[in-house]
This record gives sequence, C-alpha cells and structure tokens, in this order.
Amino acid sequence: LKVKDISFVVGLMLVYIVMNNLLIFLFIPDHGTYIYGTETILFPLCGPYVVTAEQLFYHLNVILKNACSIPIVLLFVCTTNPSEFAASLNRIGVSYRISYAVALALRYIPDIQREYQDISQAQQARGLELSKKAPFFQRLRSISKILIPLILSSLERIDTISNAMELRGFGKNKKRSWYSGRPFTKGDVFAMALCVVLVIVSLLLTVLNGGRFFNPFA
Repeated sequence: LKVKDISFVVGLMLVYIVMNNLLIFLFIPDHGTYIYGTETILFPLCGPYVVTAEQLFYHLNVILKNACSIPIVLLFVCTTNPSEFAASLNRIGVSYRISYAVALALRYIPDIQREYQDISQAQQARGLELSKKAPFFQRLRSISKILIPLILSSLERIDTISNAMELRGFGKNKKRSWYSGRPFTKGDVFAMALCVVLVIVSLLLTVLNGGRFFNPFA
C-alpha cells in the first residue's frame, strides 16, 4: 500500500468510527445504562439525551473495538491470497462450497474498487460534482449516483459467475482439489492453536464475568 492509500484508509476509518458513535448516541442514548445496569449522570443535554458515565464508557469500548479490528481486517484482505485461504479453510474441515464463496468475495474486492473509480471518473466527466467545493448534501446525492450503477454491475457480475459455476458443475462432487493449496507449516499450526486458545480464554472470561461486557460500575 502506498502512503496515499494508507492515509485514505485511515481517514475512512476515522469517519466510520465518528459516524458510528454519533448514530449510536442519537438512536440509543441510554444503551450504556442498559448494558451496565447503573446510571451516573454527568450532565443533561436536551430531551432524552443525557450524558452518562456508562454511555461514555460504552462509546470508548466501541472506538477501541473498531480501531483494533478494522486495521487487522484491511491487512488481512490486502495480504492474503484468496485461493490459498480457501484451500486452507477446506483443509481444516470447512465445506469447499463455503470456502470458494469466501475466496470469490475476497478476490472481487479490488475489482469493485477499480469499478467504483471507473464509474466515479465517468460520472465526473459528465459533470457530476464530487469535490470538496460542493455542499455536503450535494456530494451525498452525487455518491448515490455512483453506488447505484456499482450495485447493478455487481449484481450482473454475480449472475454471470453463478451461471458459469453452474455450467461447470460446481457442487456436484463432495470433494474437490485445489490448485493453490499449500501444506501446513509449524507456523500455521502454532497460529491456529493460538487462535483456539484465545477463543477459549475469551469464552472463559465471558462466563466468569457474567457477560461479554466488563462492568466497572458494578
């Protein structure tokens, strides 16, 4: 990834985190109180909107969750070979139909990005305003004129792929071979064992804590 791409991804991540927390507070301003079972009012705003310590702590957890998970997902998508990942999933017992569906989803993420850029440039050539000079709501309407063709083209691509797979008899046999399959190494076994241990520890902590939320207000 280039520095420009990284800064763009970080900007999108920050926008997502801010919008996510803002919408949570707008629609469920007392969700933190509901989760932790207590209410420590800091100061009221207007109407049903009251800032509580529980709600702020819940928003902090949401921010930490997004800040930790989104970069890992992006790193995984940008560095993983979809075919090798699908073959590995099938080797640990996942159905090859599900594995192949995961591979297709990962493989077409870059294609969707390129198609989005192509549609955006074509629309801008027709006079669609997407620069920062345009008002915010005008840019939102302009983005919708890009997303609708993108969704329609993606649906057409899905139909083409499904027809091609059906014509080739995909799913007829119980097992299949993988061209890009690789044997597991010691590092792969260690990583899988570490993931299993982390899942078990998280489940134990959830059971011992009485829930999946740490409650400092109890």
